[in-house]
Amino acid sequence: MDYDNFFDSYLCSLKAEGRYRVFINLERIVGAAPKALWHHDNTVDEVVVWCSNDYLALSQNPQVVDAMVSAAKIYGAGSGGTRNISGTANPHVLLEQAIADFHGKEAGLIFSSGYVANDTSICTLATSLPGCVVLSDEKNHASMIQGIRNSRAEKFIFRHNDMADLESKLQQIPLSKPKLIVFTAVYSMDGDMAPAVEIFALAKKYNALTFIDEVHAVGLYGATGAGVSELLGLQDQIDIIQGNFAKGFGVVGGYISGKRNLVDFVRSAASGFIFTTSMPPANAAAILRSMELVRDGQGLRDQFWQQVNYFKQQIAKTNLPYRETQGHIIPVVVGDAALCKEICDRLLYEDKIYIQPINYPTVPVGQERLRITITPAHTHEHIDQLLTALQRVYKDYQLSQAA
Repeated sequence: MDYDNFFDSYLCSLKAEGRYRVFINLERIVGAAPKALWHHDNTVDEVVVWCSNDYLALSQNPQVVDAMVSAAKIYGAGSGGTRNISGTANPHVLLEQAIADFHGKEAGLIFSSGYVANDTSICTLATSLPGCVVLSDEKNHASMIQGIRNSRAEKFIFRHNDMADLESKLQQIPLSKPKLIVFTAVYSMDGDMAPAVEIFALAKKYNALTFIDEVHAVGLYGATGAGVSELLGLQDQIDIIQGNFAKGFGVVGGYISGKRNLVDFVRSAASGFIFTTSMPPANAAAILRSMELVRDGQGLRDQFWQQVNYFKQQIAKTNLPYRETQGHIIPVVVGDAALCKEICDRLLYEDKIYIQPINYPTVPVGQERLRITITPAHTHEHIDQLLTALQRVYKDYQLSQAA
């Protein structure tokens, strides 16, 4: 086999389809959000970032940064091993208890990323429960899909947020057979929310475990920022609440929380947890400080939602082909991969506005889009400038609500 030809052909195909990922070289400066420095073509420009998952800008919060720096001076840069072999530090223990308390659960378990938390936990449960059948929303994240694939368990994919379809699939499975329903609190590309109350009711009716991904919801939804499950009063009813620390908390890492025996089972059986170096203790210390700010941060959440709602009010006055959403993520549709990248490039070079094009396989072919996220650091002036630029560029390509 000609290996070079195989790799080159794949990359050429991606480029021809407009799906080749180009990483924008950004220098994010503490205290400057939502602005960053863009390094390109032997020059540096200041840009406004409109696609960050650092939803509350806590990665730049001085208290969070100081917590990380101080802990690094105590514990060092790394953890020194796996959790089982010298790699458990006091901040890890404190963080797992904090996560359990945050979600009103008996126990928590932390992972190196949200992806690993999903992949590892779902795979371990679906593999280990005898004859387990997984029921998964068709728009679940790649990490959840990978966990299901790795488990090789029987699976049903139900239509997005379609409770009739979910129930029809549950009816095909014997009541005594183990079942795991996996779904997402806020879907990252469409910005809509799962009908979690209805899903839980079906799970109870058909004796299924429930696994909710709160990655894009923690920090933002609920009285203390504990996500959609808290917002809907379901924290004590959902079996496994999964989340991460990279978005609403502004650091890095992932977790699950649930009953003590279930979490201990994953801790004891999951190779993706057992055989990997643990999170640096300094990261855990930064997350603990960020969690305190989130739990006491209703003012910050209010500011966040004020900016999100202002953006929604203003974009509704335009003819842009955006999708109305329940959540904080706003997709603006393009429908073509190459054109999506071209629009983002124009915004970047002409207006110093950075939005990353979202193409297949992240979204289906024909649903390519700009995915816009707002933070408390964005001002009304920033939002107005963005909408003016979007309308100009979309008009050039005759893209509108009618299109």
